[in-house]
Amino acid sequence: MKASNFFEMTNEELNNKLNSLKEDLFKLRFKHKAGQLENANQLAICKKDIARVKTIIRQRELGISAEPTKAVKKTAKKSK
Repeated sequence: MKASNFFEMTNEELNNKLNSLKEDLFKLRFKHKAGQLENANQLAICKKDIARVKTIIRQRELGISAEPTKAVKKTAKKSK
């Protein structure tokens, strides 16, 4: 995933994503050791995604970037 996708997530969503990425990395490492992993590049991609998520979480802790707010769309009524 791209970093811009991660910036749009809330802190709770990022923590959930981080946990799922760690589980995926564990499964990929297990498959790699068993010789069942077809594309070894998946390991690098997963590691980079984990690093991106951790970086964004740390930036928010330091106040460098802010958690996105849910934008409420206002509908404009036309007056006659």
